[in-house]
Amino acid sequence: MTNKKLLFPLLYVLVTLLSFYVVLQYLIYSPSDSGMVSAKMDDPSFPYRVWKIFFYPHILLGLAALLTGSYQLTKRSRRNPALHKRLGRIYGISIFLNVPVVPFIALYATGGTPSTVAFMVLDVLWLAMTAAGVRYILRKDVVRHRQWMLRSYAVTLVFVTFRIVLGIESLLTDAPSSVTFPVAVALSIVLNLAYAEFYMTKKSKKSPTPYINDKGRSAQNV
Repeated sequence: MTNKKLLFPLLYVLVTLLSFYVVLQYLIYSPSDSGMVSAKMDDPSFPYRVWKIFFYPHILLGLAALLTGSYQLTKRSRRNPALHKRLGRIYGISIFLNVPVVPFIALYATGGTPSTVAFMVLDVLWLAMTAAGVRYILRKDVVRHRQWMLRSYAVTLVFVTFRIVLGIESLLTDAPSSVTFPVAVALSIVLNLAYAEFYMTKKSKKSPTPYINDKGRSAQNV
């Protein structure tokens, strides 16, 4: 319980800080002023104007998923089924609209081809896990819905974890971005999903009683 009391406030702080940074850096100031983007501006083949058309929806939809998803994890959200359902739709739609945008952004990712591949893998996982969560709630399987949406949000949180891991890498190594960027993405995916699985396993051992779905019937656990 103590870990949970510490984890969720930390999660909300990190999500809030990143959201503030994104708004300040990319919406109030210009994306070209950021460190990751300014380096691309030296490349005459970089299509900055077209890139921005894809980039702004990417960050806005990403923020929507981050913020709504963090609230969906709380018991307060589940106590209000109507709000939970509305926010869940916003979360899912934000991801489903974002997934087609990512490939173009990934083509110009810092670090070249390795980074492009890493972000494409992340995009596929994002789509697959969110789609699984939606599929199970449509089948009224609340337990599996919650499990897959937790995995989906673990992938969404790579948006946060990636920057932390990348910062640590910059302190520990002078490796080029073609190494640090894809490694940071891969580590973030593994760490986030591993913790999600650990959390669900620990929770199932403490609370073997199945959840109750929205029609009042018991939903069997896996």
